[in-house]
Amino acid sequence: MAGRWIETWEPEDATFWREKGERVARRNLWFSVLSEHIGFSIWTLWSVMVLFMGPEYGIDPAGKFFLISTATLVGALVRVPYTFAVARFGGRNWTVFSAVSLLVPTLAAFWVMEPGTSYATFVAVAALTGIGGGNFASSMTNINAFFPLRKKGWALGLNAGGGNIGVPVVQLVGLLVIGTLGASHPRIVLGVYIPLIVLAAVCAALYMDNLRPVKNDTGAALEAVRDPHTWIMAALYIGTFGSFIGYSFAFGLVLQTQFGRTPLQAASLTFIGPLLGSLIRPVGGRLADRYGGARITLATFAAMAAATGVVIHASGNASLPVFLTGFTALFVLTGLGNGSTYKMIPGIFHAKALARGLDAEAAAAHGRRLSGAAMGLIGAVGALGGLAINLAFRQSFQATGTGTAAFWSFLAFYAVCFTLTWAVYLRRPAPVPTRAQLGYAEV
Repeated sequence: MAGRWIETWEPEDATFWREKGERVARRNLWFSVLSEHIGFSIWTLWSVMVLFMGPEYGIDPAGKFFLISTATLVGALVRVPYTFAVARFGGRNWTVFSAVSLLVPTLAAFWVMEPGTSYATFVAVAALTGIGGGNFASSMTNINAFFPLRKKGWALGLNAGGGNIGVPVVQLVGLLVIGTLGASHPRIVLGVYIPLIVLAAVCAALYMDNLRPVKNDTGAALEAVRDPHTWIMAALYIGTFGSFIGYSFAFGLVLQTQFGRTPLQAASLTFIGPLLGSLIRPVGGRLADRYGGARITLATFAAMAAATGVVIHASGNASLPVFLTGFTALFVLTGLGNGSTYKMIPGIFHAKALARGLDAEAAAAHGRRLSGAAMGLIGAVGALGGLAINLAFRQSFQATGTGTAAFWSFLAFYAVCFTLTWAVYLRRPAPVPTRAQLGYAEV
């Protein structure tokens, strides 16, 4: 297998999948998870670094929110080119490159992380860490091509969930350093990740494969851009993944700023929500495979609205235990929604192809073609939700000293997402064919 290129790949063929495809696909999935996991850790690095930045750094809470917002923005923007890089260079090859590139922001942060560094330098380095956010898009596009439609919810949920766990893991590393050595040793966190980045790149080079049939399809990309479902799903993904990544970046700062927690106290709580949200993401994919992504997504947004109401109540009454309960529930629900929304994407395009009269094989190929093109755009727009959350927190704290106003805006948006999900994918007669019509789980 020179260069580790696979020339033929037919995951919808049951015999091919049983005899060869599943084994190869699973191997690529595990090492994709490893690389994406490290990418998420580097992307969200500044959610930890700001906990080390005491008064001697001379940066106020608004400045810290801007730092994490910068990383969020860049991570969202690079998802589009990272999506197309898989077909251009090969999934294995791009995973190796994208993993190695994480050394740049990590070494840069190691160099500058000390009092006296200019704020502009911190902003530039925070921007560099954004490239870790791109790993998600290339990884999801790559794994989407390896698995058949009936397995995509599980595979994409596991891939994304394993990557998302990179957020609480880097926060746990930060907690360990602060708890044992204090808040004056941020470089130890960075030093932990340098060998892990090298390990991820080496494993990708040794054990992953490129799929020759995966090609960049300009026509598919343009068709996906013109399709209203791409933009509807992007809006829903803002509500699920945008909330997850935005809250992951901001949680520690909110605890420090609104509830007066010390760096150690904040670090001891920050990781819990992202960890639970990451672990439950594959469950969201599994539930979507069984009951339909739209149903799970609708229930998720209803529950997220309720949890946000709890957080608003706790924020207004300065009740930390109730606040933590509501916020943790939000993290869990965003994880469920992440899994169910990503399951919806290939299902929507597959269902539309069947509705146009294509046979099963042609519809599956069409679904893979358009969903692969749409995922990068949806992932990028969804990640911009994290930017919106951090900017909303920054404005809320500047204006009122609390995050309550920001939470009211989040509640309104979850109501919009709930309405969109019901109106487009569950209202009868449904615009997209139903489960009974297709013989598959509903989108």
